[in-house]
Amino acid sequence: MEASRPLDAYSQIVAGVAERLTPKVASLRVPHSSGEGLGSGVVFTGDGFLLTNAHVVGRASGGTASFSDGTSVPFRVVGADPLSDLAVLRANGPTPEPAELGEADQLVVGQLVVAVGNPLGLAGSVTAGVVSALGRSLPARGRVIEDVIQTDAALNPGNSGGALADASAKVVGINTAVAGVGLGLAVPVNDTTRRIISALMRDGRVRRAYLGLAMTPGPVPAAWRERLGRKTGLLVAEVVAGGPAARAGLRKGDLLLTVAGKPVAVAQDLQRLMFSDAIGRPLSITVMRNGALVDVIAEPSELVAA
Repeated sequence: MEASRPLDAYSQIVAGVAERLTPKVASLRVPHSSGEGLGSGVVFTGDGFLLTNAHVVGRASGGTASFSDGTSVPFRVVGADPLSDLAVLRANGPTPEPAELGEADQLVVGQLVVAVGNPLGLAGSVTAGVVSALGRSLPARGRVIEDVIQTDAALNPGNSGGALADASAKVVGINTAVAGVGLGLAVPVNDTTRRIISALMRDGRVRRAYLGLAMTPGPVPAAWRERLGRKTGLLVAEVVAGGPAARAGLRKGDLLLTVAGKPVAVAQDLQRLMFSDAIGRPLSITVMRNGALVDVIAEPSELVAA
């Protein structure tokens, strides 16, 4: 562009992220029994590991990853975790330099984010928007994906598994779903998902404790704030039928305050407790229901990634 017409600051940021990140995001072709699935994947190690969505690979054992420089390599599925909708792949051949993983827990609502992926098979597509909300829950395939990022960056089929990046081109999320026009969702990259990724790389699976709740942050009633010393809890938006939470008597509209004696205010607080050491162990949960405190005991079940 001519020096007399430089890019504005917003465009410079988006263009810079696109330039740095596009080569590191692959277009995935995954064979399925009903045909071929398309998606995206992000190179995140120097030795050929890629991160994508579990629903992109499904039950497939491998596929092909193509990059913006025209190269293609076969990959195998190392492991997948349906509860987080994350999967790790390993390329059988050279890959571009890895993307840098960021920290989604530092995101704020209104922050600029850039989505890079391959919607509708259109490789290297870039869209931009803001973080619309944090800590959302996404009911999916009889399970609930917790703590997702909501963005208005345009997403379409094929974006799944692609990168959601901050202004520094650090990957803060893996795009996972299109919930409507101007409403995209991404799995965050944070301490919890790093544990999941490490387990998939090491063992090919993740042992997870599962309650079966969809939640969103909710306010503590004003009359209780001083007594409890807090302003927020986790509002139950949906209880999965037949799940551990339903069996324990938890209901839609309950406000979770503590789990195992620890305060919970965002989905991440609960996720930190939902790994293998919680499976099958009685878990004390305090909720506010109809203006009163109610204690229940739930026994999380195990969900093992395929």
